[in-house]
Amino acid sequence: MSPQSSPPAVAAVVVLAAGQGTRMRSAMPKVLHTLGGRSMLGHVLAAVEPLGAVHTVVVVGAGREAVEDHLAAIAPKALPVEQQEQRGSGHAAAVALAALPDVEGPVLIVNGDSPLLRPATVTALVDAHGRAGDVLTVLTAEVADPTGLGRILRTAEGAVTAIVEERDATPEQRGIREVNAGVYVGDAAALRSALARIGADNDQGEQYLTDVLGLLVGDGAAVGGVRAEDPVDILGCNDRRELAARRRTLNDRVLDELMVSGVTVVDPATTWVDVTATVEPDAVLQPGVQLLGRTSVATGAVVGPDSTLTDTEVGAGAGVVRSHCVEAVVGPEVSVGPFAYLRPGTVLRQGAKVGTFVETKKADIGPGAKVPHLSYVGDATIGEGTNIGAATVFVNYDGVHKHHTTIGRHARTGADNMFVAPVTVGDGAYTAAGSVITSDVPPGALGLARAPQRNVGGWVRRRRAGTPAAEAAAAAVAQAGASDEDQPGNSATDDQ
Repeated sequence: MSPQSSPPAVAAVVVLAAGQGTRMRSAMPKVLHTLGGRSMLGHVLAAVEPLGAVHTVVVVGAGREAVEDHLAAIAPKALPVEQQEQRGSGHAAAVALAALPDVEGPVLIVNGDSPLLRPATVTALVDAHGRAGDVLTVLTAEVADPTGLGRILRTAEGAVTAIVEERDATPEQRGIREVNAGVYVGDAAALRSALARIGADNDQGEQYLTDVLGLLVGDGAAVGGVRAEDPVDILGCNDRRELAARRRTLNDRVLDELMVSGVTVVDPATTWVDVTATVEPDAVLQPGVQLLGRTSVATGAVVGPDSTLTDTEVGAGAGVVRSHCVEAVVGPEVSVGPFAYLRPGTVLRQGAKVGTFVETKKADIGPGAKVPHLSYVGDATIGEGTNIGAATVFVNYDGVHKHHTTIGRHARTGADNMFVAPVTVGDGAYTAAGSVITSDVPPGALGLARAPQRNVGGWVRRRRAGTPAAEAAAAAVAQAGASDEDQPGNSATDDQ
């Protein structure tokens, strides 16, 4: 830390993520369930990241290996600490602080299943704690229905005196609508002292973190409470129904922010955008759009209807209609779809077009180039201004290895072509319809690779007698006044 930089807002952050979450009915630890492009744990870590804590401890237990692997991927500097016995939230906090014996100053403690918690809310809590100089400050919220939640008791001056669980509350206390959010910031030494004194004299035989508050009040310490501006911030997630509800709430927040910033969202009810995605002003999201992962959409682009983009970049003025794109780059003024599938490694450069029922993979399609319809383009480079005929297949796999095809600038390839890689078609070259191109085509040449057509006269009369086809053919031949053996273009009789 440089001499000019300010100290972090908190000395450490403790995230409680050891529970299995039995009501989720899942083999996966609860905190790893995802919404809006992140795990629940990932959302909590993102909320506390702006605090700049030197230490972040995540208490793990159920599904420890899976949670630790996830942490290594999303927050490699976080320290996982195992709670071997599930003895309650107070015990979990004590385990975390034991792993940081030298930490002094403010410590933030937060549950790992609070995916709607926002950085602004956490920062407001920590700032208020610092200004008040309290030993402990608890985050609270005013809710319409406090059923099942711990009530906050305050003095006339506003100091917090206790958190009373509903089962222990009097009828008068149950009428209180200010509830505990399960987020605390307190002095490390005071927390250690109180956690060491917590008992387990309750129905569950567990040590509750809420008891810390009562102990500190009994010591005469100053305890404060800060109400969250939006009570939705404190909502946890305990089962699949709540997970779905939190997804909707989070998505509504994301879409609202986008619309305020100048993005057109035609139908918010059917549009889903991950928190990790970005959309610039004057972009349009049509109904049925999903923007997942690190997808970005530039100004003036129109996505949808009915399109799913994952980790995909969409350039300014581009259009993506009823298509599925994964790890692709859609350049400025590019047209995609409908019913296109862009697979990883696809790059569509300015003004290119990928049309109906086209699949691409590791394909670099040059400026203004077109693959209009019914084609597969894999492991290929297509030059500027080139047009790929309908029903073309880039044959890139020999059963063992993938091979590359290069089509030059301003080339014209015929319909129903197969390019058997590795092969190159030069600049300005043409290939004939129905060709199987297995050798390079020089610039400006015509690649023709098909057998001459041969018509077998009378074949239908002999081999399909009595069918509607035979009757139609006989009528047409009679009208022409000639034998079907003698029609123009027929070859010798052949019954094969």
